[in-house]
Amino acid sequence: MFLSSRRRAIMLVTAYYSTIRTEQQKQQDYMNVHFIAIGGSAMHNLAIALHLKGYNVSGSDDEIFDPAKSRLQHYGLLPQELGWHPERITRNLDAIVLGMHARQDNPELLKAQELGLKIYSYPEYLYEQSKDKTRVVIGGSHGKTTTTAMILHVLQHVGMEADYMVGAQLEGFEVMVRLSETAKVMVIEGDEYLTSPIDRRPKFHLYKPNVAIITGIEWDHINVFPTFDIYKDQFAQFVNLIEPGGTLIYCNDDKEVADVALKNQRTDITKRPYDVPEHKVENGVTYLNTIPLRVFGRHNLLNMTAARYACNALGVTDAQFDQAIQSFGGASKRLELVKRTEDCAVYKDFAHAPSKLRATISAMKDQYPQRKLVACMELHTFSSLTAEFLKQYAGTMDKADIAFVYYSQHALQLKKLPDLDPEQVRQSFANEGLRVFTNSAQMVEELKKMQWQESNLLMMSSGNFDGIDFAALAEELLK
Repeated sequence: MFLSSRRRAIMLVTAYYSTIRTEQQKQQDYMNVHFIAIGGSAMHNLAIALHLKGYNVSGSDDEIFDPAKSRLQHYGLLPQELGWHPERITRNLDAIVLGMHARQDNPELLKAQELGLKIYSYPEYLYEQSKDKTRVVIGGSHGKTTTTAMILHVLQHVGMEADYMVGAQLEGFEVMVRLSETAKVMVIEGDEYLTSPIDRRPKFHLYKPNVAIITGIEWDHINVFPTFDIYKDQFAQFVNLIEPGGTLIYCNDDKEVADVALKNQRTDITKRPYDVPEHKVENGVTYLNTIPLRVFGRHNLLNMTAARYACNALGVTDAQFDQAIQSFGGASKRLELVKRTEDCAVYKDFAHAPSKLRATISAMKDQYPQRKLVACMELHTFSSLTAEFLKQYAGTMDKADIAFVYYSQHALQLKKLPDLDPEQVRQSFANEGLRVFTNSAQMVEELKKMQWQESNLLMMSSGNFDGIDFAALAEELLK
């Protein structure tokens, strides 16, 4: 039976465009992307995400530590040998992704520049992958990871597909970066640190959000932003980068954030302030109205409200949000429970900046008002180990019943900073009862001497107190 000419023409055109789509898909699947400094915490996650998307991924680094090493090895992406290998940089590469760990004179970078290859920073490549999606970007000096995690948890619960980049391993999510062709939404944790060795813009200035969140502003990264005004201005610029018709969700409870939002004169965006919602604490459980929560603390309630407004902007109702958020257990190392008994609990937290210490300690005291709180904090970041910045910590540990601060002389040497005197540290915290340690083993021995009935232990650091096994310590203290 003969086909009509019209029908035959339609079939030929359909077959033609189908072939084009197939070829485009093949080109995408065989994109060759090379990572310079693949071992970084963000970089290795992006490499894995592209690998899972079907790209051909290669990479190099002069040092790779766990968990990046194990995770890259699991996906077959671990470089066979450490070091830089400019001979591997060829015209066959479609893109180079440059990590912060690399230097401007990196031999692979120089070869890529010589060949005229397309070089992206990490955030540039994330934007490239998400420029046709609705981008939700969470910025702020604290609370970024938790707020991002809350949004993703709710979207997953209601069945809304989303790509994402988050700064911690989340329960229920295989990787920390997801990129797809199908998701119409991208949720991005927006770090204000520098983009790359050859691009000195803050990362979150590159994402051009449709929905932007600012959780808080407190001076950080003193090595990059030498004054608070310079640091604060990065958030003012962030607001100006919101796409026309977009939304700014901001913490009205933070006077610096409110100041940035109110001084902005844009009339083409919607501004939605948020504060702490009504809640109560009963028998060690925080309730949002009648909804029991697994997380606690004033800062988490603020983060939760920011997440609610972001989800609302994506079409999630309050009822859906309330149903989903009940099962949110927190992001890794963010007020993470290590071990508990009937009258004692051990928590670890990523807190290291002054506002984070204050918020986390307050949360513990509010949740367990009858228990003694022992709070241990490690000075680990460049800012926290700088004598001038240390003054920002005054009063931050006052709510703890017993306060310990630890720092490593070796960390000072690695960051090429002058020595700190323990008495100088104690005076900076303005806490007469504070004890300062430069040996983590001695601090642990002091903890082991204590009685832990009706007491809680809170360990706060962006590091690990020079290798303390938190689980083993909790087991020994609570046995």
